Amino acid sequence: MRSWRQNPWWIPPFLGSVPDLDPRLLRTLGLVTLGMFFEAYDLSLLASALKQIGEGLGIAASDFGFYLGAIRSGGLAAFAIVPLADRWGRRRVFLGSLVAMSVGTLATAFAQTPLQFLALQIATRAFLASAAAVGVVMLTEEMPAAHRGWGIGMLGALAACGHGLGALFFAAVNVLPFGWRALYAIGILPLLFLPRIRRTLQETARFREHQRLQGDAQRTGLAASLRSLGALARSHPGRAAGVGMTGFVEAFGSISVFSFASWFAQTRHGWAPWQFSTMVLTAGAVGIVGNIVAGRLGDRFGRRAVGITTFAIYPLAAMGFYAGPSWTLPLCFALIVFTSSAGDVVVRAFATELFPTSQRGASAAWQTLLQTLGFILGPWVVGALAPRSEDLPQTIRLVSATLFAASLFVWLLPETRGRELEAISHDEPRLSDTRSTRAPSPRTGSTP
Repeated sequence: MRSWRQNPWWIPPFLGSVPDLDPRLLRTLGLVTLGMFFEAYDLSLLASALKQIGEGLGIAASDFGFYLGAIRSGGLAAFAIVPLADRWGRRRVFLGSLVAMSVGTLATAFAQTPLQFLALQIATRAFLASAAAVGVVMLTEEMPAAHRGWGIGMLGALAACGHGLGALFFAAVNVLPFGWRALYAIGILPLLFLPRIRRTLQETARFREHQRLQGDAQRTGLAASLRSLGALARSHPGRAAGVGMTGFVEAFGSISVFSFASWFAQTRHGWAPWQFSTMVLTAGAVGIVGNIVAGRLGDRFGRRAVGITTFAIYPLAAMGFYAGPSWTLPLCFALIVFTSSAGDVVVRAFATELFPTSQRGASAAWQTLLQTLGFILGPWVVGALAPRSEDLPQTIRLVSATLFAASLFVWLLPETRGRELEAISHDEPRLSDTRSTRAPSPRTGSTP
């Protein structure tokens, strides 16, 4: 029987109770959340203030798709950064990415031309994606099997509050000094927390054990990181393909739904910025509970069941948002955020649970690479299919329907619910695993 405890101050009560976990694990959750919180904050600015940024820098609405896709291309660099966590350690790469993304967000506030804005955001995106990927790896390795889904879900829910903070500040974008630039200047905050994070955040026990067993042989830099990517492809090709394609399709079909939401509400329905922010803060607050629901249901019924369901519902919610009347926008937006959050939990869980410690950073990098490609191609395809702004809503609805395919890829992956990471990674490396429902295996005390 599971026992639960009172929430720490930084976990809102509406996200539910906290399992009875070691305080060290809760501190790890809180510190890793900080990195993903500001990733969500940065991304929310790009979506919410797209109209204001375009007007300030002279970017035409017809070019929004190109800029959104190009900025997301910064995540491709994470494919080279994240595998370093398999060699240099999760903690070191996470802290380095946190510093770089904070500096990049601040520097964006001083961009004077569209090219400068684009270059700074591409560079910032590389480290935002790296911090998020390594943060999920750290949490996956530290959480007990029975609550691993809850931990990943809570991480996503708390990080999603960064979207709320961005929406809160965006409501005042027309009265803030320097407008949208002031929103990016706030990105310096993670750097101010760095001394405390360095003192408190520890390396994961699994990586320390792996490091002890491997000795100095693993400390060979970037070449060794590339070898870990090759080892991932050789030892788990089916799983890597399934995880990568799930992440790609999810990103491809969903990115434009979020990116054009503010533009759509302001231009097609005549909403003011404060009205859109109110929707994000209220409907979005309901929606982010999807992280917790997906985590807990995933721990109880399995990741696949949750993934199949949420990826099937998401396109229906997107169609309602971009085709319905104004009064339905908050309802559909809440369902969009709910299913998107739940889907992210499933993808993150599979990307880290299915692979051994020596390849977990590489698998997170692989998933980030395919997801980034989806983030790039999604807006570009929408822009190519809708050369006129009046065609955007219909095109976005059409592209969002590709998420039905993500349900199929999730169905083909082996179940990981309630199983120790060592037991999962020692399974036969095939795409579908009918043995996934067996009882959890005990920890062996060693790390593959």
